[in-house]
Amino acid sequence: MGAMALAELLIVEDDADIASELEQALTGHGYGVTCVGTGALAAQAALRRAPDLVLLDLGLPDMDGVALCRRLRAFLPVESVIVVLTARTREFEVVVALDAGADDYLTKPFRLTELLARLRAHLRRRAATSGPPVIRVGSTSIDTQARRVTVEGVEVALRPKEFDLLVVLARAAGAVVSRERLMADVWDEHWFGSTKTLDVHVCAVRRKLADADPEGSRRIVTVRGKGYRYDTARPATADGPACH
Repeated sequence: MGAMALAELLIVEDDADIASELEQALTGHGYGVTCVGTGALAAQAALRRAPDLVLLDLGLPDMDGVALCRRLRAFLPVESVIVVLTARTREFEVVVALDAGADDYLTKPFRLTELLARLRAHLRRRAATSGPPVIRVGSTSIDTQARRVTVEGVEVALRPKEFDLLVVLARAAGAVVSRERLMADVWDEHWFGSTKTLDVHVCAVRRKLADADPEGSRRIVTVRGKGYRYDTARPATADGPACH
């Protein structure tokens, strides 16, 4: 891997032709790339050197891709991004992968221009620290530079997209943020997937806020047909997607 690479990528893809094409294209665009064809090799590579971003095919020969995603998320730094590559089109399978720790997904076949746009967006937002370095709303404190969240003094561990989602909502506290804006700001302005990923991530943030403060999850309110609002005061009830 080149020392001056834009970012270090781990490609987990058992199709040698696809892996070779991705490695050639991404290396040509300035990324450092490691390619492996099995889940076992992926775990070994990630343990040796934590990648900035993982491109993970779900159809691996030695283990289920979702199980590997869950395993990688357990030991990778919280800022590492996992993007699932899948030929599966059934929505529930994508949702399972997102719940397992994936930040995004691309359905095969995909265009190289789309993949590059997604990578740039993820890595740009991973490093972004625009706006006030610390956001405080009620008992919630969000340090955008350290990427740490505390509620009632208790630290809440959020994955990269969950953190970015909370930042966008908290910066607009009291106002409704449309689903379209959230998808554009947190994911990509050229997002092609289902917006179900937004609901999954909102549910995850609510659950984690509730772990620190049982009332905390009620701050994120669904505004039907519009989007979400982060309340400055705790509402009496929460209206949002079921979280399982």
